[in-house]
Amino acid sequence: MITCFLRYEVDLDKLKDFEEYGRMWIRLVNKLGGTHHGYLMPSEGASDVALASFSFPSMAAYEQYRKAAATDAECQAAMAFYERTRCFRRYDRSFFRPVFE
Repeated sequence: MITCFLRYEVDLDKLKDFEEYGRMWIRLVNKLGGTHHGYLMPSEGASDVALASFSFPSMAAYEQYRKAAATDAECQAAMAFYERTRCFRRYDRSFFRPVFE
């Protein structure tokens, strides 16, 4: 299993847009074979950081997802939503493998 961890710098004036963007991707990752673990939104304080993570059975499965997302109409619509709203300034993507008991 491989887990993709995302760290976003969000625009605090556009949190509702970012939340809508996140909800789109939760459904899309699940639709395309992954397991989305949700988004963590800034809650209290001055934080402009949001987090998200999702998993795939392997890096090869993740690469399949990336190929499918590049041509999926709903994924393209989610990206167009981001282009219109600019609800985050940047993001970092890291990959992890979980260890269980």
